[in-house]
Amino acid sequence: MKRQNQSSVVEFILLGFSNFPELQEQLFGVFLVIYLVTLMGNAIIIVVISLDQSLHVPMYLFLLNLSVVEVSFSAVIMPEMLVVLSTEKARISFVSCFAQMYFILLFGGTECFLLGAMAYDRFAAICHPLNYPMTVNKIVFMKLVMFSWVSGVMVATVQTTWVFSFPFCGPNEINHLSCETPAVLELACGDTFLFEIYAFTGTILIVMVPFLLILLSYIRVLYAILKMPSTTGRQKAFSTCASHLTSVTLFYGTASMTYLQPKSGYSPETKKLMSLAYSLLTPLLNPLIYSLRNSELKRALMKLWQRKVFLHTV
Repeated sequence: MKRQNQSSVVEFILLGFSNFPELQEQLFGVFLVIYLVTLMGNAIIIVVISLDQSLHVPMYLFLLNLSVVEVSFSAVIMPEMLVVLSTEKARISFVSCFAQMYFILLFGGTECFLLGAMAYDRFAAICHPLNYPMTVNKIVFMKLVMFSWVSGVMVATVQTTWVFSFPFCGPNEINHLSCETPAVLELACGDTFLFEIYAFTGTILIVMVPFLLILLSYIRVLYAILKMPSTTGRQKAFSTCASHLTSVTLFYGTASMTYLQPKSGYSPETKKLMSLAYSLLTPLLNPLIYSLRNSELKRALMKLWQRKVFLHTV
């Protein structure tokens, strides 16, 4: 109640790409297709891994969690983004903006730690294959997954509560596609200096530290690959690692550029494009990069499909 008395803003307006009205219709169609493909790709992975008992091992259970995060992340951002693109100025209530920011941070933070855990899993499997069953057993897997989700909840709770504790006196136009922290913070009337220090430090710990750990893990993995006797095996492993690093760099790179400096000198349009990179492209690419190229997943998918066809023909 106290915050409402301090603030004259009861709703926000998301401007999106309203400066380019001639592009909004085309962008709506493109983003809708991307959203549907993202949901379908990640849903397939979730269903296949859930139903195939042979895939209930840490590597694939990490992928299952990643797909759940990607589906949730897309569901938080994309529907509102499509509304923004279908109208000149999309209105979003104070509470809805709070909720959207909270879940963006929750799923984004969880993904940061989850990708780090997945890199550690691959490092242990490739560099120390004999000790892998003990290094990443079910208990270790559960601890890593729980740590990722709990960390995401903590980041979202602290940051969202802090941002919306500032008074918002107007204007209420958010020059962005969603209620992301940097865009909303620009409208705050109070002194945000301490929050910016926290945001910078938090981004280093939550985004950059896991990214560096992933990078170090893959350096060790690539070194192990170079010692492989089989040329075909080396090429396949290099291809997989390169794909993983591309996805990781895209997500961490654009997220860090967005959140390292909440009031940075980037133009609003540049910020929107960076936001699209990790909110649209990463959830779309991850099923292809991490999973659908995997022979075991494709085998499991074919087995489920054949079982379904068989049941329909009986």
